[in-house]
Amino acid sequence: MAHQQIIEQAIGMVAAQLEKQIDDEINHLDNLGEQDVAQIRMQRMAELKKKQEKSKEWLARGHGEYSEILSEKEFFDSMKGEERMICHFYRENWPCKVMDKHLGLLAKSHIETKFVKINAEKSPFLTEKLKIWMLPTLALIKNEKVEDYVVGFDAVGGKDDFESDVLATHLSNQGIIDLEYPARRPPAGAGAPGQTKNVRKGGFQKTGSDEDSDFD
Repeated sequence: MAHQQIIEQAIGMVAAQLEKQIDDEINHLDNLGEQDVAQIRMQRMAELKKKQEKSKEWLARGHGEYSEILSEKEFFDSMKGEERMICHFYRENWPCKVMDKHLGLLAKSHIETKFVKINAEKSPFLTEKLKIWMLPTLALIKNEKVEDYVVGFDAVGGKDDFESDVLATHLSNQGIIDLEYPARRPPAGAGAPGQTKNVRKGGFQKTGSDEDSDFD
């Protein structure tokens, strides 16, 4: 399917869900007169149009898919002009593959945020600058600045058989995705038992349960 068709389908999906929200709201406004209902519909339709245009812009910028960044320069280029971006620093191991699966699902549902990944072992400058020492690590980026990190699986229950909605809730609490954005929610994802790591905020904090650095 052509990229333009994918964009048009995604925008159509957002429009249909917003229209349903409008109708549901109006159906609950039994005590309002016709003029009030008409005004509310006009306001909400204006919001719909604005969100449609924003969705089109996001999709044109590569939102809606989970893509790999192949160089450190590309990391900075991808971040430029983005309000919200999640970058998964990964290596070829099982925990990172688990995280890949969930991020791939969330990227399709939350087009308001750009989702990317980069091989940490091939990005020595970034891993040193951002103090990435445990994988998987998610860098949560707002307005071209790394605001927070998620390291390992503690934020999702300390195990790797968590559901995508659990990760989505945590990311929403961090303000990096919007659970209210009208997009299809992902199906719950599950993995097999594996490793657990820690979560940091503001800086890395190694706990007694942590293993040695993945970069030794």
